[in-house]
Amino acid sequence: MAAQRGVLFQEKVSRMLSKQHGRPVLKPNKPLVLKDEVANRRVKRGGASCVTEISVLMACWKQNSFVESVCSAETKAFYSCVDEAQAAKKNTSELSAVQGERLPPKQATLLLKRFPNLRTEI
Repeated sequence: MAAQRGVLFQEKVSRMLSKQHGRPVLKPNKPLVLKDEVANRRVKRGGASCVTEISVLMACWKQNSFVESVCSAETKAFYSCVDEAQAAKKNTSELSAVQGERLPPKQATLLLKRFPNLRTEI
């Protein structure tokens, strides 16, 4: 059923693009060809980690007139959270290289320029 719908859709598009009735119904304003580059957008960064630990540490400093020796437990908790976050980031970067997530825009453009698309319309 789905394949039949796809064929019907392709026939409808070809009829709309055909010049049987004098002029095409659909006239694209740009060529129907893919470009050899992608938009250069910034990669979204992840959210901040250990925000609660650093806020607890700063509250402790403020309550104790910024004496670091009194807030050693909070400092240790913050540093352990930072170590865990760095380890998690390292693990996700290794997994993403293996699983093949999205390419950064510069790398995608480099690959598209190395292997260009067809320049003729379909």
